[in-house]
Amino acid sequence: MTEKIYEALQRASSLLEEKGLEPHTAQMLMEFVTKKSRVNLFADVRELLTEDQHQAFWDKTAELLEGKPVQYVIGEESFYGYTFKVDDNVLIPRPETEELVYGALERGRKIFPNKSIAVADIGTGSGAIAVSFKKEWPESIVTATDISEGALTIAKHNAIANDAVIDFRLGDLLEPIEQEKWDIVLSNPPYIAHEEAAQMSDTVLNHEPHNALFAEEDGLYFYRKLAENLPALMNKPFLIAVEIGYLQGPAVHKLFQDAFPTALVETVQDINGKDRIIFCETRE
Repeated sequence: MTEKIYEALQRASSLLEEKGLEPHTAQMLMEFVTKKSRVNLFADVRELLTEDQHQAFWDKTAELLEGKPVQYVIGEESFYGYTFKVDDNVLIPRPETEELVYGALERGRKIFPNKSIAVADIGTGSGAIAVSFKKEWPESIVTATDISEGALTIAKHNAIANDAVIDFRLGDLLEPIEQEKWDIVLSNPPYIAHEEAAQMSDTVLNHEPHNALFAEEDGLYFYRKLAENLPALMNKPFLIAVEIGYLQGPAVHKLFQDAFPTALVETVQDINGKDRIIFCETRE
């Protein structure tokens, strides 16, 4: 016996809500299972699910009810208009990080008009930043690093799936790229202080990789390491862009201004009005 789309959606949403989980993830799952867009899904809500769709929907709903993020359940997430495979080796790409890519492209085009540039993405995870940047700036030569072999496996898959040529390198932070000079360096490093874990949702805490979430020194460890080591690696002119925690703006701004006294360092807010990106650049 099967159900109509709206019947299954209502039942799954109610079960999720009862457990304090996000009910709208049932709709995302249904779109995936039925291969329907959001518009088409609502147009076809009275359509009967096939037996296979019904089985797949409820098997995967069981995973949602265990608190597993919907992106891991369906195995993918959209970022900057591209589709990325994700699993528990990598963080789920967030919309805020799209703003880092957009800002880096916008500023980079002004600093390096019509130029083939050397770009490094530090701690690439799923490869979302590196792949999106390469797709939007095809002339760029992009290198991406990560300390996790599992993350690099996912990132390499995503580069191939999106037809993006990226040089992936295994290693800690800047170590894999320290023998070269760079025009642009991008990074969304771990930046959550360990003390903040108590305020985080179980869905994130129990499923996303902790080595990609948490950092020592109140979440500032990786920014300090980047600020200390990047001056020797940057060409002139250059652009550095890092995503930050919304309370870290002043601290990270100071780290980069101290490291690059003559550079323009700016803290940029995200769409929600929270400090989210530090840009450090020189145009000389």
